[in-house]
Amino acid sequence: MNIIRVTKIFFFESAHALHAYDGKCKNIHGHSYKLLVTVSGQTLDDAQHVKNGMVMDFGDLKRIVKKEIVDVFDHATILNAGTSHAEVGEFLQKKGHKLLLVDYQPTSEMMLLDFSRRLKKEMPEGVKLHSLRLYETATSYAEWYASDNE
Repeated sequence: MNIIRVTKIFFFESAHALHAYDGKCKNIHGHSYKLLVTVSGQTLDDAQHVKNGMVMDFGDLKRIVKKEIVDVFDHATILNAGTSHAEVGEFLQKKGHKLLLVDYQPTSEMMLLDFSRRLKKEMPEGVKLHSLRLYETATSYAEWYASDNE
């Protein structure tokens, strides 16, 4: 069996704040996120199929990640719904800002857990979400691997 991994890179802008954090990140601030999505599987072995030789069409992967992650998180303010930050977020939303209230502290680590749940359910048959890497800055990132979470 030959398993191949393919990766596509995505970019989005978001703001967040970390409730009760003991540093500057307790304030609303933004990041230019870079997300690497890696899937794995066997290549299609069907000379008559238009996607012969592919694990997954990059265009299909782009469509899924755009719908589940980029369109949801891009230019949103991400705040923990279970904290006083929700009040701030609701005020911003009333003023026309894009708000995303989540049920977790919006760290890169927790965002990856959310992303993995969103993407795993959208993978086509025979394709597995292998890993995610989310850069919060050019020098700082978090990673999620399916093999660590099985």
